[in-house]
Amino acid sequence: MTLTVGSLFSGIGGLDLGLERAGMKVLWQSEIDPFACKILKQHWPEVINHGNIKQVDWRTVEPVDVICGGYPCQPFSVAGQRKGTEDPRHLWPYVREIIKLLRPKYAILENVAGHLSLGFGSVLGDLAEIGYDAEWEIIPASSVGAPHRRNRVFIIAYPNVQSDIPSTDALGWGQPAIEKTWRPVIWTEHCGRSRWATEPDVPRVDDGISDRVDRVKALGNAVVPQVAEYIGRLITTSLNA
Repeated sequence: MTLTVGSLFSGIGGLDLGLERAGMKVLWQSEIDPFACKILKQHWPEVINHGNIKQVDWRTVEPVDVICGGYPCQPFSVAGQRKGTEDPRHLWPYVREIIKLLRPKYAILENVAGHLSLGFGSVLGDLAEIGYDAEWEIIPASSVGAPHRRNRVFIIAYPNVQSDIPSTDALGWGQPAIEKTWRPVIWTEHCGRSRWATEPDVPRVDDGISDRVDRVKALGNAVVPQVAEYIGRLITTSLNA
């Protein structure tokens, strides 16, 4: 069974790429950044980009098995002013309505670790209100072999009224991740890839790399694909168990 994916806030496709590596198929994306849109078009030329989530009639969008997305972190990040719901970039309510309308089997959501101390309870409450249970964990990029930490909170949500959809309870998720230490993933056991040897080089201005600022911004906003692949494999494994 191949799970289909709809991607929100797609960026340059970090979540999309990882979930495809886990055996899923991306049917549609939603992104507005011009540079990121060019990257998506290059790597997913046949996949429709619905653009601004605020302007889409989601009643006309094809339902999918999985909705994924890293909704904007600026309202919650400790690096910002943490305005929460007062921040104009607070787009979680749109995600909530999309999940409520399309009713995916799974929602995979990502944000900064600082979200756990601001707004996270409201997200869990919203998911419960629309009929979804949720489990969550902080997964650092270093747990999949990266030479940097990059803590991010990941949520797996699934309908609480469909007993035929396996949850990920057996994985030990579900406790507030900020209170415990993530067990390092033994990456080669899960996906057969070796650890990263070195940190990828970030060229300087005088290296003459085109779109350098856009590239650095896109990489900074992207989800590490190896983490998304790990999560995708957890889901596919639970379905095949």
